[in-house]
Amino acid sequence: MNRRYKTVLVVFFLILGLVGCASDDQRPQDMTEKELYELAQKNLDNESFFQAVANLQLLEARYPFGPYAEQAQLEIIYAHYRSFEPEASTAAADRFIRLHPQHPNADYAYYMKGLANYSAGEGLFDQFLPTDNTMRDPGSALQAFEDFRQLLYRYPDSPYAADAKARMVYLRARLARHEINVANYYFKRGAYMAAANRGRYVVENFPQTPATADALAVMVQAYQLLGLNDLANDSLLVLKTNYPQHPSIDNSGQFISKFTITEQEQSLLNRLSFGLFDQATPPKFDNRVDYLRR
Repeated sequence: MNRRYKTVLVVFFLILGLVGCASDDQRPQDMTEKELYELAQKNLDNESFFQAVANLQLLEARYPFGPYAEQAQLEIIYAHYRSFEPEASTAAADRFIRLHPQHPNADYAYYMKGLANYSAGEGLFDQFLPTDNTMRDPGSALQAFEDFRQLLYRYPDSPYAADAKARMVYLRARLARHEINVANYYFKRGAYMAAANRGRYVVENFPQTPATADALAVMVQAYQLLGLNDLANDSLLVLKTNYPQHPSIDNSGQFISKFTITEQEQSLLNRLSFGLFDQATPPKFDNRVDYLRR
């Protein structure tokens, strides 16, 4: 009897524990709108962002016309962003802008949308390991730039305007450097006109960014390889005038060519393999470190 009694007690307390857990899980379902909103605020304060999303979504579903519904929609944007869910954050921001275009906090939705796209594609270890984000697809950076531009156009006096401007400056530099990376790839493939076009695109669309000097050097090198000496000389003149200390210019003001087509033609193996083997090292313009050191 004593053993049976102990077994019954163990089963009883297990049942109580399961009932308690079930009641804890169901507790938000029984809350008022204010209680549910306050619980979501605690989740945000404790950085329990996934739980915050769940409770804010529940609040909106149960009380779609309540006094906390619109604020919950705004905070869902933030909670998704902090949960490393940039796509969900931008979708929530788009939804809020569509539903409440005249809302006094609509600028926050534009800002968070830009911030989500700004950080999209970043991995968990990017903050610990040195990575070059200019090598990534520029799609999210372009979208972030447009989001911040929309914010500044619609709400120039927004408290988020200053930060948006600073991020746009960084994004311009990042997009310009990406174009130089593409130009370097075209040099590797022997597509010299395509490389020159990338350099010209940077000069025309991203002037006064750190990549502009390299863009001009790309144009000089590409035009020289194409035998377009007039264009090469014009580009070199602009480079020397604006960036006289660039590493591609020697002490006499001449361009330091990194590659010639004859180098590629010297190898018999290269000719027999149609350029697949024994390739000469193609030019690569990435003087970020060297140029900043001068």
